[in-house]
Amino acid sequence: MPRLPDALLADFDAGKVPALARAVSIVENHREGYDALLGKLHSRTGRARRIGITGPPGAGKSTVTALLVANYRNAGLKVGVLAVDPTSPFTGGALLGDRVRMEAIALDSGVYIRSMATRGSLGGLAAATREVADVLDAFGFDRILIETVGVGQSELDVARTADSTVVVLVPESGDAIQTLKAGVMEIADIFVVNKADRPGADRLRNDVELMLGLRKGISFENTPGHHGVELKRANPAKVARDAAATESDSWTPPVLSAIAREGKGIQELTDALDRHFAYLERTNTLGERRRERTRERVMELVESGFRRRVWSDEETQHTLEQMLPDIEKRSTTPFNAAEQILEKSARLMSKPREKGH
Repeated sequence: MPRLPDALLADFDAGKVPALARAVSIVENHREGYDALLGKLHSRTGRARRIGITGPPGAGKSTVTALLVANYRNAGLKVGVLAVDPTSPFTGGALLGDRVRMEAIALDSGVYIRSMATRGSLGGLAAATREVADVLDAFGFDRILIETVGVGQSELDVARTADSTVVVLVPESGDAIQTLKAGVMEIADIFVVNKADRPGADRLRNDVELMLGLRKGISFENTPGHHGVELKRANPAKVARDAAATESDSWTPPVLSAIAREGKGIQELTDALDRHFAYLERTNTLGERRRERTRERVMELVESGFRRRVWSDEETQHTLEQMLPDIEKRSTTPFNAAEQILEKSARLMSKPREKGH
């Protein structure tokens, strides 16, 4: 490793927050030695619970996050927060909106808040979010809360990063069916209908439970046909609500009500997160999720390493330029050209990695 990260590790091991901040910056910006630093920290990871908090803009994600942090701090737990903000068009950095809204917890020595810019990522998270979460995990945080930028229905990356994913909705999110497209329904482990004192909150909660019941097909399981139908049992929303309150080998997301600005519903959310984590451990789903996360990480590293080695090679670039006229004349195809480049790239895979990459 370069000397800077080596010196940094001593302060990091001593639990000094400035060292944590420097380590996060090295990893987030992929500075020289970031991969070696992550390698050194890898054996210390896997202890923190990672909780994703997502939902449409204005749903109150930052307020929910701050109150969850307060609950965990009252329980004596150390909490790291990764607040993913929109990217500044001028500096490329985060606009820091989430951090400003979490000012009440920012001065707590047991809390570390890091704002991260999306930098063009469309999945609601910054590209290096998982790596920075590893740094916080290695530092000894008990809970890592990952709040997405709030880009609507495309922010699905959080489900591949967190152990538990909370989707925060509000009555004015728009048409319920539009809000509850398949992607959001699939990633949510827990739903929170925030601002539950506003008109339409009960209807939204019922709509979510109805969609959960219909999606899982649980409303008519073992239900007698025709004249024997029990109307209460045939109600998909009620069946989903009952299933969410029952411990079993499958998880039905509970739909909770909250008024975050008044602190209402946050303890229920904390309890639901504990129940979900217990379910993950009991069914070994936690191990499966974390293994899938590891698999995806290795695949991403292989793909990025391959792409970097191939397209930084002058001979490969020259080969591509020579092929372009034939592709344009339709005498060959982009697929044939790609196959030839892949065949010629074998030598690059055994080439020693350049320093700093």
